[in-house]
Amino acid sequence: QVQLVESGGGLVQAGDSLRLSCAASGRTFSHYAMGWFRQAPGNEREFVATISGGGSNTDYADSVKGRFTISRDNAKNTVYLQMNSLKPEDTAVYYCAARLNYRSYAQKDYNYWGQGTQVTVSS
Repeated sequence: QVQLVESGGGLVQAGDSLRLSCAASGRTFSHYAMGWFRQAPGNEREFVATISGGGSNTDYADSVKGRFTISRDNAKNTVYLQMNSLKPEDTAVYYCAARLNYRSYAQKDYNYWGQGTQVTVSS
């Protein structure tokens, strides 16, 4: 079992930066690929970024590529999402998720989810 707790959300202005954190329980964190997803009001939850267990491989949605960076610290059982140049369309609840072994863009592939953290970007 893996429990995930996100933090770091808040209200910021367009152009600002924010860093989200996701703390995981368990002793085998490095065995899990991690993902960030987001859900805006009225929209389906969508993929944002994913990172391999060792941290060397990452992938991003086109909408955030070049602005967001996913990283992890396996010694701290934590994955991060650094968000720069934020836009109003980035407003959403952000979720982290975990799955064994390989990265995936698909929500259905992830077994464990956090409760989400709200990010609001004002124009």
